[in-house]
Amino acid sequence: MKGTALLATYFRRNKWLYTLAVAVMAAGNMIYAFYPRVLGSFTDELKQSGLTKHSVVAYSIELLVIGVAYGLLFGVGQLLNHRLGRRFEAEIREKLFAQFTRLSEAYFAKHGVGKWLSYVLSDVSSIREAICGGINQLTNATFLFITSVVMMAASDIPARLMLACIAPMLAIPVMVVYFGPMIRRRSHEVQEAIAGMTASAEEQFGGIRVTKTFAAERTAQQRFGESVNRVKQKQLRLVRTSSLFQSAIPFSGALSLVVAIVYGGYMASHGHLTLGAFVALTLYLRVVMTPLQQFGTVINRMQQARASLDRLNTLLGETPDVRDADDAVEVQTEEADLIVERLTFSYPESRRPALQDISFMLRAGETLGIVGRTGSGKTTLAKLLLRVYEPPAGTIAIDGTDIRTATLASLREGIGYVPQDGFLFSETLRDNIAFADRTDTGQRVEAAAKSAAVYDSIIGFPDGFDTKLGERGLTLSGGQRQRTSLARGLFKAAPVLILDDSVSAVDAVTETRIIEQLREGRAGHTTIVIAHRISAVKHADQIIVLEEGRIAERGTHDELTALGGRYASLRAIQEEGADDGEGEQQTERTGEGPAADQQPAAARR
Repeated sequence: MKGTALLATYFRRNKWLYTLAVAVMAAGNMIYAFYPRVLGSFTDELKQSGLTKHSVVAYSIELLVIGVAYGLLFGVGQLLNHRLGRRFEAEIREKLFAQFTRLSEAYFAKHGVGKWLSYVLSDVSSIREAICGGINQLTNATFLFITSVVMMAASDIPARLMLACIAPMLAIPVMVVYFGPMIRRRSHEVQEAIAGMTASAEEQFGGIRVTKTFAAERTAQQRFGESVNRVKQKQLRLVRTSSLFQSAIPFSGALSLVVAIVYGGYMASHGHLTLGAFVALTLYLRVVMTPLQQFGTVINRMQQARASLDRLNTLLGETPDVRDADDAVEVQTEEADLIVERLTFSYPESRRPALQDISFMLRAGETLGIVGRTGSGKTTLAKLLLRVYEPPAGTIAIDGTDIRTATLASLREGIGYVPQDGFLFSETLRDNIAFADRTDTGQRVEAAAKSAAVYDSIIGFPDGFDTKLGERGLTLSGGQRQRTSLARGLFKAAPVLILDDSVSAVDAVTETRIIEQLREGRAGHTTIVIAHRISAVKHADQIIVLEEGRIAERGTHDELTALGGRYASLRAIQEEGADDGEGEQQTERTGEGPAADQQPAAARR
């Protein structure tokens, strides 16, 4: 898609409003073009001593009418144009956010949040400023220039003098061809540098607590300063080019004025040109210099906007690598069996498979436990079940339907997913828990909080469930955040629930309470529990042990314990740690326990 296609589509939809805006501004400029002629006539009468009180009043009224009419018409046109520009800005930002929600995780793994912010803020604003200011100035410049030239041609100014004065302006098209691509290229470099600076700022803000903990403020300032310096250098290059271009245009206008003074003065002194016509000529040229400067500003802005348009069109043209097929069908997850068969998967940027030859069957209503070391592929399996990444065809089926042929909406609506580091929004606890259904914020919210063992913590806050969270929920302790995220997953009440190490930040006693409540509340529903700790999965109907992306062992808790393999070894290590007081250390480490849970972490600090 060409860079201008985005604007062209918007202009076509609003062509009549833009036509009205341009017509009103054009009318104002056509009226303003009479200004030099009126002053020229006034000068001739003044020279001939023919001015009377009546004529002075008449000239004053003419000039006042010209000024008021121009101001009103141009002001109304500007208002219409700016309203359309703001509407364009809002529509593009909504379109960008819609694209943001469509793109898959693989895209975000390559492009940070900071770059997205630069699209939504910097690029969109650059385009809006260009079309608002650009149309205003282009309309003003075009009609003022054309009207002034026509008025000069219709006056008593000799044609040879007028052509001589306009000749230096013919260099403008040459300068546009030379400077235009250069400005666009350097504008693109500026936008990319701003994107990098925004990404750096977002990262530094998100990690400010780590920075302070390590007393690394100077290092953080240096890193951000480097990105700021890159923006400055790119902007200076753009400013140098733009300044040279914009100074060259009024220079050609100044040459025209020099020609008028020298040649026109000569003709006036020899009686070939009246004084009034000479004054009108110089005034017309001064009027023409204004649109010339505006042409330069418009071209400068449009080239910068073109760079932003190209970036936005590239982004909006991105096709998600995970999307609905043309013949996608809705999948039924209620009372559906889950079958994974010979699943092998590698991330796009990796040569080594994250999962190899994974096969298992989970019947509806059963609980599957998955354990393994960090990096063994547990979370990868969960993301493939949700089609966050696309699994190979024919490897995962729900209710007999290959999930690659299922609509993403029906698949993900039927699966609840609770990650280890569940993200909380800067809203109330109630809104965070009821994220799946904001219309239901009553007893279901409290029931979900109780099942996640976070209810007592919440009612201990001054505002209870209406407690407003800070960014990313950082006003809560680690365990409180994790259990609030768990409550959100339980609130959804999806037929299939995946818990991805979702109780890792709670103490052993709280974990036991949560697991027991899950067994009762999820009875008859399919549940997948991914965990490092054996205590979280020992109740499962079947357990698989992942080792370097492969299933090393499978069976029930008792069967795997009796086998004496990896699972049994992991259980022995964890039980030995518990005997040494690991539970108490965990409580101290996460800030959990009855006393700690009575207030937000920010208050405890």
